[in-house]
Amino acid sequence: MPLLIPVLALAIFAQGTSEFMLAGLLLPLSFDLGVEPSVAALLTSAFAVGMVVGAPVMALFGSRWRPRRALVLLLLLFIAAHVVGALASSFWLLLLSRVLAALANAGFLAIALATVRGIVAPERVTRAVAVLLAGTTLATIVGGPAGAALANAFGWRSTFWAVVLLCLPAVIALLLDRTLGATPHPPKIRLRTEVAELRRPPVLLAVVLAVLVNAATFGAFTFLAVIGADAGVEDAWIPLLLAVFGIGAFLGVAATGRWAARVGRAWVSVGAAAGTVVWVLCALGAGSVPAVFLGAMVGGMVSFAVGAALIARIVGEATGAPVLGGAYATAALNLGAVAGPAVAGVAYSSVGAPGVLFVSAILTAAAALLTPLLRGR
Repeated sequence: MPLLIPVLALAIFAQGTSEFMLAGLLLPLSFDLGVEPSVAALLTSAFAVGMVVGAPVMALFGSRWRPRRALVLLLLLFIAAHVVGALASSFWLLLLSRVLAALANAGFLAIALATVRGIVAPERVTRAVAVLLAGTTLATIVGGPAGAALANAFGWRSTFWAVVLLCLPAVIALLLDRTLGATPHPPKIRLRTEVAELRRPPVLLAVVLAVLVNAATFGAFTFLAVIGADAGVEDAWIPLLLAVFGIGAFLGVAATGRWAARVGRAWVSVGAAAGTVVWVLCALGAGSVPAVFLGAMVGGMVSFAVGAALIARIVGEATGAPVLGGAYATAALNLGAVAGPAVAGVAYSSVGAPGVLFVSAILTAAAALLTPLLRGR
């Protein structure tokens, strides 16, 4: 596998750390800025909105340059947004910085996914995408818990400075990577053709399924620290709870990279059905500390296994969109991240922690009902 893949995964890890660390910051951040946890959760939704909007827009903007220049500039923009966030004195300024960071992250991920499809053989696309998404899942293992630990020790602003420092090695690695430097200039975009690709049933269905599965995943993960606190998990153990979810997510993505391409549609179908059962059991056991930890592990594993397979399917199916294909995958991932926390916040305000997990179960069940429409690939 080209060296470019782990280089991109390193940068995605740095950016994923920023996205996932908010799950451990909801309580201290909401207290410091004087907002309710359900309002603070909008930071996750705002980031996801920026990702959805930024994926196609930034991909189009970045298509004017070679991938190296586009990726480096987007990562520098991401760093600048975190400096603003670390210095923010109001919730709304912090919200604006999150949108800016998301725009940069979206463009980076969209271009990275499109680049991967051009440098690996078609039968290795699923594995290459899984390696990239491993950067995201490692962020849930290391970044999320480390962010919570930093917030407990030095305040939530320290986590934003930590992300700034974490991004710098990724910038250097991207500048030094020879494979990325040799990547040709993107082809001239044919916007009408690329947009029309999204209307093809195999692409559109994969996008819809990815939105549903990721809404369930991010809804549960955003409130995981709050769910744990309600169940009786002490503050000192919240980072471990987030790490357990991340370990499960990493195992799920690793399994997808190894086996999903061989079994295709069955991987998504069985995984979505299993995910529905897992979230229902998690809701029923939401008051038990051991059940919360076990549910975090299994829920993360199943959710990311199915989600990663669907992202890879979008990238593989959207062959007529060499520039926007990666943007479609990124947008699908983050449309779910917009809807999930927002709906989960309403459920939490209404019925507490079990409501969040039942919402995840309903969303995953809807995906499971649609999976028979997927065609083999």
